[in-house]
Amino acid sequence: MVSRVIPVDPFDLVLFGATGDLAKRKILPGLYRRFHDGQMPEEARIIGAARSELDDDGFRALVAEAIAEFVDERRSDPKMIEAFLQRLSYVPVDARGSDGWQQLAGKMQPGRIRAFYLSVAPALFGDLAERLHQHGIADETSRIVLEKPFGRDLASARALNATLAEHFQESQIYRIDHYLGKETVQNLMAVRFANILFEPLWNSQYVDHVQITVAETVGVGGRGSYYDKSGAMRDMVQNHLMQLLCLIAMEPPYHFDPDAVRDEKLKVIRALDPLGPDDLVRGQYRSHQGEPGYLEDAENSASRTESYIALRVHVANWRWKGTPFYLRTGKRLRARASEIAITFKEPPHSIFDEAGGDWRENQLVIRLQPNEGMNLKVMIKEPGPGGMRLVQVPLDMSFAEALGENGEDIPDAYERLIMDVIRGNQTLFMRGDEVEAAWAWTDPIIAGWEARGDRPQGYDPGSSGPEDALMLLHRDSRRWREIKE
Repeated sequence: MVSRVIPVDPFDLVLFGATGDLAKRKILPGLYRRFHDGQMPEEARIIGAARSELDDDGFRALVAEAIAEFVDERRSDPKMIEAFLQRLSYVPVDARGSDGWQQLAGKMQPGRIRAFYLSVAPALFGDLAERLHQHGIADETSRIVLEKPFGRDLASARALNATLAEHFQESQIYRIDHYLGKETVQNLMAVRFANILFEPLWNSQYVDHVQITVAETVGVGGRGSYYDKSGAMRDMVQNHLMQLLCLIAMEPPYHFDPDAVRDEKLKVIRALDPLGPDDLVRGQYRSHQGEPGYLEDAENSASRTESYIALRVHVANWRWKGTPFYLRTGKRLRARASEIAITFKEPPHSIFDEAGGDWRENQLVIRLQPNEGMNLKVMIKEPGPGGMRLVQVPLDMSFAEALGENGEDIPDAYERLIMDVIRGNQTLFMRGDEVEAAWAWTDPIIAGWEARGDRPQGYDPGSSGPEDALMLLHRDSRRWREIKE
């Protein structure tokens, strides 16, 4: 099945931070792919803005290099690339001064959607929002896109939201979390709410526990000074993992509508039980076989910042009372993998004797990366004449054939989310009260370990994390799923 491409309306997209790493790796190549596939209209324009003193040709050369490096060869059509580059222009802009703003205003076309993507440090969000209005560039129909982090605690998140509210309505603000743009994450909602098969079982009566894992093989080298001020809790749990937890645990919204979906996610965050010291494990990768550890990468020999964290979380409502959600994320682990695993309870009575084989629970595994897809693990009879012996097999739900060979035609998360911005669809973006509620739950946890003076437990690179993380589940007579590609 070939995915249907629906063109968006004409737009002007201003990309602040256009010479930065995220713009070159994700945003600009993603916009080219949308242009190549026919989703971007002829009139669309992309305007790069940053401190660098470039002209239009210099910016186009930069984008051409990014396309060559990050776009699949199947889409590397020289004529298409040249046509895309002609839709680009560039303006050097001083985010905290007056230089460049009049030139930027002169590039705006009347009667088009205006979107402003702030791929910059959060400290510049307020300055850019103020100048967009001061120079008449943004109006009541414009959209502004913000990259995380959305503050580093509840107080800073509230201050940031208040600053943005001075210049934009909440309906104009798009707080982007690329995890929500992944095809499999959206299919999680489709599987739950478009099929009678799962939703009746989606509760504590039938679900034993849920595991959410985001594992990385890379360390923090190159961004150690930034990461050392945040850690895994602020960098990953408060946003990415929290959003995944919300999509699993939320009640069915009355309609697939932005505020209806986000209302239900907010209820989940507000229903989270407080965490105690026994509900979390923090880790820090150490040096191993000549490779630097976290302390060396962060250039801080006294750092107590965690590069790994595992949590046991409970949602205090009727649907999930008593069902634990186990969350873990870390750097320098065994493999790069992101997945959600819903483990169902065993049947109340087995008609098969012990010779029937090893009994295993049904599992629905949603794979976010790599190789996005789903599979449902079920018990079947092992083939052969040896009697009724049971074996667990995966029922493939990867949609590989439907979505293109090896998933090559699946749009990147950024592509989908940027097109949603142009359409004015906020369903997959975080609302301000969601962000604040997440920090309100997170802050006491961080304050608790800081007050206790806890140090992260060391773990070897290439492992599954600290030993205490294994005990977090062993105490509940459960085990983590193996981290593997």
